[in-house]
Amino acid sequence: MTSDHTPLLIAADGGGTGCRIALLADGRRVDLQLGRANVHSDPDGAATTLREGLARLAAAAGLAASDLSRGVGYFGLAGANAPAAAARVAARLPLARVRVEDDRRAAVVGALGDDDGTLAGIGTGSFFARQHAGAVDLRGGWGFLLGDEASGSWLGRMALARVLHAADGIAQGSDLTRALAARFGGPQGILDFVADARPGDIAALAPDVVAAAQAGDATGAALMRAGGDHILRAIAALGWQAPEPFCPMGGLGRTYLPWLPADIAGSVRAPRGSALDGALTLAARLAAEDAP
Repeated sequence: MTSDHTPLLIAADGGGTGCRIALLADGRRVDLQLGRANVHSDPDGAATTLREGLARLAAAAGLAASDLSRGVGYFGLAGANAPAAAARVAARLPLARVRVEDDRRAAVVGALGDDDGTLAGIGTGSFFARQHAGAVDLRGGWGFLLGDEASGSWLGRMALARVLHAADGIAQGSDLTRALAARFGGPQGILDFVADARPGDIAALAPDVVAAAQAGDATGAALMRAGGDHILRAIAALGWQAPEPFCPMGGLGRTYLPWLPADIAGSVRAPRGSALDGALTLAARLAAEDAP
């Protein structure tokens, strides 16, 4: 039971594959896993997912749906780089105050707290960040069509492209390309698949690429090396140098460690917490701004 004057802190970390949402009240935290919540590719779908998730979250916490009206939320959502799209989603959420931003800052706060360090967020999409003396420098996160290098969606897309290149005779095939060709029924099946596929659908192929690379498949290894090279260029642009802490995050972050130089491996630090933890911290800071 919470007081009517106790703020409800609500946080979300959403991307192209899924969204996690949490509520913190009176020291009790409730977490839920939701579906996709990408503001750029599907703002209305993201808002619907979040509204349904908030109702489920309130019920799981033993609260009435009307209690959400005193909630303060910070939602870090993939694709929320454009202020207009972020505001469109925020306007549909039944909270007293909510800030919707892209998912990078929450990941930085969750991983590093107030410490200096550099991180690579490699999941369905990708981004890179460095925190130094309290300032945060963000790079990448430009989305599936023009960016997200090294990410799951990038690995899946590049693997399918290699299947087409092998079919055209302009690249050497491998066990990976042959397996993917068989799975989709050749080039036309691949074209049919990508016509309606979302980034998360294509990212679902990434584990096959990683497993193939680990087994010595030439195509898989080449793609992992290319992704690793991009990570190197990105963190160099941020100014990272050993032994500054380096935090690989996301479902694929640590899978790249064997493809990175030894000086990076020696600087790897486990993140302090998740992006959802960071979003809760940011929700608490937002609530403090309104405190008397």
